Amino acid sequence: MGNLFCCVQVDQSTVAIKERFGKFEEVLEPGCHCLPWILGSQLAGHLSLRLQQLDVKCETKTKDNVFVNVVASIQYRALADKANDAFYKLSNTRSQIQAYVFDVIRASLPKLNLDDAFEQKNDIAKAVEEELEKAMSAYGFEIVQTLIVDIEPDEHVKRAMNEINAAARLRVAANEKAEAEKILQIKRAEGEAESKYLSGMGIARQRQAIVDGLRDSVLGFSVNVPGTTAKDVMDMVLVTQYFDTMKEIGAASKSSAVFIPHGPGAVRDVATQIRDGLLQADCLRLEPPLPRPPLRTTPPPTHK
Repeated sequence: MGNLFCCVQVDQSTVAIKERFGKFEEVLEPGCHCLPWILGSQLAGHLSLRLQQLDVKCETKTKDNVFVNVVASIQYRALADKANDAFYKLSNTRSQIQAYVFDVIRASLPKLNLDDAFEQKNDIAKAVEEELEKAMSAYGFEIVQTLIVDIEPDEHVKRAMNEINAAARLRVAANEKAEAEKILQIKRAEGEAESKYLSGMGIARQRQAIVDGLRDSVLGFSVNVPGTTAKDVMDMVLVTQYFDTMKEIGAASKSSAVFIPHGPGAVRDVATQIRDGLLQADCLRLEPPLPRPPLRTTPPPTHK
């Protein structure tokens, strides 16, 4: 119906290309326009001025010979004042942009190692944007933004990188665990040393107290019982301690003390030996001394 009345409508964010007898005449802005087709005017097509996005996936390799897939996102739009160039100069805008992206990425990424590529993806995006800006501005397009949204290596490479990272973290964890065990052992050794030091002091004080007690007992017994010697008192004390020990072992149902048989050199049977020793000493005191044999006045006979 619009063609019958020579009227055309151009939508918002869109421009129309008007031709007359096949030659470009003007760019029609959004709105209603008169297009007398009888005079040879016609509408060649529409051009969108909206922001468009093109995702380009490019396969290349890095400096350390790792093949990766790089995904670049290009945001672009046609310029209203250069609508005729954008409409006539390029037959396939998206293919043209994709070719420039391939050229820049495959020229930049082989100069970087894989780790550097992840760290410098903004520099790669900037290089792609500068190259596209120079190339596409001549065709009436503006490059708004260029993003490197993904750098994806091969699955085996990613698995190897994860294993390397995991091994490094396990090594750090092992070092930390070893340091913790070292600290525990040091603290345990310090505690044992302190415990043994205090135990030694306690044993020394105990022995000192035993010696002082025995000395007082020997002195007191010698004073109260005349004629006894220090050895007699020690033998009696030893017998008393022996029977006290046996009493404690017999009284306890579950005793951790073990009475080991001992030899004569270590007072094998303390009570018997002390008793026999005391009895023998008393017998020796009561028996008179044996007479000495008479001395010979003649020399013994000699054998020829």
